Amino acid sequence: MQMAEQRIPELAAKAGHQAYRTTLEQTGAVIVKTSNGQVVERKRDGSVILIKTLALGKRVKPGTVLKRSS
Repeated sequence: MQMAEQRIPELAAKAGHQAYRTTLEQTGAVIVKTSNGQVVERKRDGSVILIKTLALGKRVKPGTVLKRSS
């Protein structure tokens, strides 16, 4: 069971990449995603168009409990 559980991250990554490729093939090939702090539009031919540059986020330590501000 532990060996199967260790493969979950690998399988999830493969499934994500496959979903990305399938979406490119089926939708006319435009994907909007973040890449290196930028929102970009990636087309089927591999070209990339910059939509917006994102502000840097705050680093949060693992285990930190976040609360909503009122």
